[in-house]
Amino acid sequence: MFRTALRNVLAHKARLLMTALAVVLGVAFATGSLVFSQTRSDAAAEQASAGYDRIAVNVGVDAVPDGGAPTGLDERLASRLARVPGVAHAANRVDGSAAVADRNGRLLGDGDSHRGSNYAPADRHGTEGTDGTDGTDGTDPAYRFTAGHGPTHDDEIALDASTAARGGYRVGDRVRVGTGQAAATYRLSGVFRSDGHRLTDGGTLTLFTTRTAQRLFATPGHVQSIELTAESGISAPELAERVEKLLPKGAGAVTGATLGRIQANLASSDQDTMGQILLGFSLVAMFVAAFLISNTFTMLIGRRTRELALLRLLGASGRQVRRILLAESVLVGSVASALGLLIGTGVAAALNRLLGTASSPAGPLVLSPATLLGTMLLGTATTVVAAWLPARRAMSIAPVTALTGSDTPTPATARSPRTAVGTALTGIGVLVVVYGAVGAGSDARTVIGLGTLLAVVGVLGLIPLLARPFVAVLRPLLLRISPVQGVLATRNTTRDPRRTGATAAALTVALALASGLSVLGASASHYLERATTHDFTADYLVKPAVDSARLTAANTKAAAGTPGATVSGLNQSTGYVLGGSPAVLTGVDPTAVGRLMRYELVGGSLDALTRGRIAVADYKAKEAGWHVGQSLPVRRGGKSGRVTVGAIYRADPQSNLLPSITAADSLVARYDESPHTHVILVATDRTSGGASPATYSALTHALGDDPALAVLDRSAVEDEYSGDIGDQLDIFYALLTMAALIAGLGVTNTLALSVLERQKEIGTLRAVGLARAQVTRMIRWEALIVGAFGATLGTLLGIFLGWALGRTLQDTVSGYTLVLPWGRLAAGIALAMTIALLASLWPARKASRVAITTATSAA
Repeated sequence: MFRTALRNVLAHKARLLMTALAVVLGVAFATGSLVFSQTRSDAAAEQASAGYDRIAVNVGVDAVPDGGAPTGLDERLASRLARVPGVAHAANRVDGSAAVADRNGRLLGDGDSHRGSNYAPADRHGTEGTDGTDGTDGTDPAYRFTAGHGPTHDDEIALDASTAARGGYRVGDRVRVGTGQAAATYRLSGVFRSDGHRLTDGGTLTLFTTRTAQRLFATPGHVQSIELTAESGISAPELAERVEKLLPKGAGAVTGATLGRIQANLASSDQDTMGQILLGFSLVAMFVAAFLISNTFTMLIGRRTRELALLRLLGASGRQVRRILLAESVLVGSVASALGLLIGTGVAAALNRLLGTASSPAGPLVLSPATLLGTMLLGTATTVVAAWLPARRAMSIAPVTALTGSDTPTPATARSPRTAVGTALTGIGVLVVVYGAVGAGSDARTVIGLGTLLAVVGVLGLIPLLARPFVAVLRPLLLRISPVQGVLATRNTTRDPRRTGATAAALTVALALASGLSVLGASASHYLERATTHDFTADYLVKPAVDSARLTAANTKAAAGTPGATVSGLNQSTGYVLGGSPAVLTGVDPTAVGRLMRYELVGGSLDALTRGRIAVADYKAKEAGWHVGQSLPVRRGGKSGRVTVGAIYRADPQSNLLPSITAADSLVARYDESPHTHVILVATDRTSGGASPATYSALTHALGDDPALAVLDRSAVEDEYSGDIGDQLDIFYALLTMAALIAGLGVTNTLALSVLERQKEIGTLRAVGLARAQVTRMIRWEALIVGAFGATLGTLLGIFLGWALGRTLQDTVSGYTLVLPWGRLAAGIALAMTIALLASLWPARKASRVAITTATSAA
């Protein structure tokens, strides 16, 4: 049987090529996803834990006594710990955020990893020096200098080698650094390399003297942690036990190995999410490939019914013939899976090199036995399972019947078992999805996922039945465009609805996912636009660029020095009890804020702010039962008074800019002398040049050329708050393209095999006068009909899915509304039809070359 199966595969290798290619692509996708995600996960874990093996024990603050503010550890503790038997070196560590500017004043580094720390060389006693120059008798084991030395004076810094190279800096250059306080210029004393957990790929690391780092990131005389290295022969747990006895209340000791494991687990978990997404898309690709495989084997077995019947008449049992067919699928699946495994590994290696980032670093390729075996089994099993049903159906045909050549396909009817099951599954799935969308609570998305699966499986079962009415709707249009070829194409498409449905099913699945993502993405983008840029009418927004940066009233005053600028900070003040309810007040310049943000008033006037009244968002007023003119008691700390509601405006609770309660700065100052400045809004006078590169430079200069402060124009603000959604959707669309390509292969394979089956018919058409070009157009029309059918059905499913998932967001995201991106949905249908049209080129060319003499050949 194996030899027979092998001969059959070799005999039909051209016809099985598309099936094998679909398996190759699906397995390559799965392999690439698994290898890439595992490689990134291991690389991120290795980077996050790198260097902790050098640290024996790390001492830090465990808890803050009596709930007070954390002050860190006394820097003199390191000297005491250095005298503990077994301690080789004790280094104080002070960490924070530091933004480094290039020579043009732009922020260096990728992502949010802009770190600052202290250089802690050991003095002759083995601990960090504590005089003004931090000691220079030793070196800091955390850093390896390639040029110069560590900072020894307060006006010096050291930079990591990558940052220095990107900025074009050399030892002795002047470097502008922002840390959340006023930016300053330092002399570059050295360039270094360091451990991965201190310096991530694409990030920046700036070293200061300990005294400078304490001033910038902590408090004088205190540090955040102390790193201890052990003498030879001393274990880390043993040293930690000795150190614990000397620690003050609220401090604790943990081994470096434990810290490394914690950091590695955190880094791996971040990468696992993307790995799961990639694996999910690869399974979708294999699901789509299964339709192509099943369709191909159905058509191949249909063409070989006489051959199979002859085998059975010669003594082969139905089980033996079925084993031959399944052995063919095993051969095709295993060979294609092996090839897909090689291609997927190569793709993962290329992506690993091209897409290295600070949060997702490149690393050695990881090929685990589980990945290799799993993807091989996935590809082979998918092929075998997809081929099993056609093989089983073929064995249900009596040998004598098969020898007659009667292989007319059984049409799908409304009373067939397949239709009944499909209708039931579709109906149940739709009801489950609707229930999940409107009343399933916290489990809504799980319920929707289950309902979607049932609905999709049901619709796929109904596709053969739906093909005829869809083609009937298109038929008048086709008759107008191409009367002869249109009629022939519609007849050929509906001749075997099951084949048409199986071919369209792959496109349906791909378009359903793409459409659902489009609806969700467009709705989310519209919501974010209303929650941010819709309320933002200023020209520029100033915000911290690093974690430690804080905007102050001084920054607002400095920005106001820009020629022709109208400026206001959004100064948040917390801890209020207003009218008996907890509240947050946001102070603004009442004379400027109307030009900087859009207040859509539903009552009162914004001018009330200048008279000491407050403006309240509509959702807050509705929640508290307030109205314009109402006087409310206000209390914060030991201060109390009364305020009057002067205006109510429309706002979204999730808005990043428009506050829930707006008040004049002077009113907020009565209760809070130092509110937190969230952002600074700046509008420019058009007579002074308006928003322009010159104005941008003037504003940046007014803010002290501080790289720790980001100045964003309107387009940058939009990207800041909603750009990530577009980027993520682009990635998902790219992944779904793989499924669409596999679906295109299905169209090619179906049409190619259909041409082989219909050579006599095509030859007859040629004999009665149909030209080669007309045959070509007929096959292309068939492909377009299948593409339009699958894409339309998939788009409708996707819109339904997008609506259901969007409903689950409305309870937690006020203001979220369904938005149908008609342009993107139409583009998806057009892309599917284009793929179908391209897939028809080879079969159409093959059909046009069928010889006329075939029409008179024997059956």
